[in-house]
Amino acid sequence: MNEIHHILIVDDHREIRELVQRALQREGFRVSQAADGRAMRKQLAEHRIDLILLDLMLPGEDGLSLCRSVRTQNLVPIIMLTAKGEEIDRVIGLEMGADDYLPKPFGSRELIARIRAVLRRAPFVSDTGHSIWRYAFDRWVLDVERRELLGEDDVSMPLSSGEFDLLLVLVERPQRVLNREQLLDLARGHDVIALDRSIDTQISRLRRKLEQDFTQPLLIKTIWGSGYMFTPTVKTLRRND
Repeated sequence: MNEIHHILIVDDHREIRELVQRALQREGFRVSQAADGRAMRKQLAEHRIDLILLDLMLPGEDGLSLCRSVRTQNLVPIIMLTAKGEEIDRVIGLEMGADDYLPKPFGSRELIARIRAVLRRAPFVSDTGHSIWRYAFDRWVLDVERRELLGEDDVSMPLSSGEFDLLLVLVERPQRVLNREQLLDLARGHDVIALDRSIDTQISRLRRKLEQDFTQPLLIKTIWGSGYMFTPTVKTLRRND
């Protein structure tokens, strides 16, 4: 049975919430609504939410502040929705922990594509037919099934959905130079409009979590003029190993 994802729409315009809800329900999603931060927190406390569509301009606590607050407690994917289209606003949203950014006005097909890209859970199967369970590198273990990064003491390092997807792309392709466009396509699918700065932001956040000294990165190296390279040796653990 296919999983039905539960999407939470957070927007103070009722007409927009209703339009988006109808579009999502036609695609088989379960949908809830919230008009502000208080209602959003109530929904998060009472339901398992798989993704939040979060408007930037909200009465009271704005979307950026809510995004930062949610990210300190919850790894639920967040797509920012806003009428603002300046790149700096997009970068700030991503730095606060958002997984994607969609400026208004937007079409329902693009919105659905973005949601599916963020929610995507592709199967990870080796050429022997055994499911890949974990990737081990340096001091870390990346658990594919639980979408979790574990340190040497088995303590989980929090990752946003976007950070996990990008790290997974890197560990699957060690010692390869990947440019920003390739990383965006591989991590989120071809439906995402490329924003070079978003990849730089995600890389910076990963370095702060992975590197012993993020100012002198050794695991994710910048290849000037080309992109990034994941340098460690990566070992794979399969479910049937």
